[in-house]
Amino acid sequence: MRLNEKLYTSEELILAKKLIQIEIDALNRFYKGDTSGYRNLWSKENFSYYDANTSERIDTYEEIYDFLMNRVEGKVNVESYEFLSPRVQFGKDMAVLTYHLPYDDKPNSLHYNVIEIFQKTKKDKWEVIHSTWTPLDPSKKDKITI
Repeated sequence: MRLNEKLYTSEELILAKKLIQIEIDALNRFYKGDTSGYRNLWSKENFSYYDANTSERIDTYEEIYDFLMNRVEGKVNVESYEFLSPRVQFGKDMAVLTYHLPYDDKPNSLHYNVIEIFQKTKKDKWEVIHSTWTPLDPSKKDKITI
């Protein structure tokens, strides 16, 4: 994981590293079939989610909880993954974490671009209020040209 430290003030850099570590901790659990990292990270009061496996947006924590517990919990087992090109962008009491997430677990090689939108709560806790996992075709590694 490489974070372009030039993009941040010293305070932002500390927070960016903290948010990235929270995400990595959730991913480490997730890829062992344990969704609790994300269940604890995602806002219970204000949450939405787009997933590669669903055609409609999930609009509540209750919906994502049901999705995780019935379709994901205990069913994911990935030996290794990469957390690439993270970037955190800051706004007032908000932060957007984006990164590239490839894993090559033969025969299931998948790559995602992930977006996590964090919001600082009234209790100074950072929670994700929106998450999107966009699947990519690993064979198409070129940048978009216009």
